[in-house]
Amino acid sequence: MTESPLATWHRLVADHNMEGLDALLDDNAVFYSPVVHRPQVGKAITCKYLMAAFHVFFNDSFRYVRELKSEHDAILEFELELDGIAINGVDMITWNDAGKITEFKVMLRPLKAVNLIHQKMGARLQAAA
Repeated sequence: MTESPLATWHRLVADHNMEGLDALLDDNAVFYSPVVHRPQVGKAITCKYLMAAFHVFFNDSFRYVRELKSEHDAILEFELELDGIAINGVDMITWNDAGKITEFKVMLRPLKAVNLIHQKMGARLQAAA
């Protein structure tokens, strides 16, 4: 049996290993950032944002604390601490019948966290360019 897209995502996060992310994304995947006002469309840019997020978000304090899911989507609430700031957020993930992620939306709180993530993600994306 093939691993579900959600199980694959959880494995990548738990292993702190992005290998397999490209195969998990649909060619037309869309990424919605909490700090960029336009959706980022396409596998390449979605992968770039998620790779940067892996480096910024997934420290030892990161953990998913709640999960709501249906046949083709899930909402994953997470918490972490970064630079002394407690961050709470939500990953909203949608996938198609082929098991490929078609949409990935991130929401964050509080505002101090949004500003910090904006700074760190910007630096990470700039370094990767």
